[in-house]
Amino acid sequence: MPTYYKVNKETKETQNFFMSISDHDEWGENNPDWETDWSKGCASTVGQVGDFQMKTDGGWNEVLHKVSKVPGSNVRPHK
Repeated sequence: MPTYYKVNKETKETQNFFMSISDHDEWGENNPDWETDWSKGCASTVGQVGDFQMKTDGGWNEVLHKVSKVPGSNVRPHK
């Protein structure tokens, strides 16, 4: 389930919510005083998915290498 970081516009209180995107949209409509803090990211991350990375060609590592160059990225190419 994705994680969303919310900030209250008035009080600046922060909370983390675990919900589907459809629940997130509905929650946002019902709670207009809160906004999503996209600077903390959204959803969840995947470290490895079985042996998926082992079955891909070298192009996947090239993509990971390019993404790892983005400032603030924690992505590292697969060895």
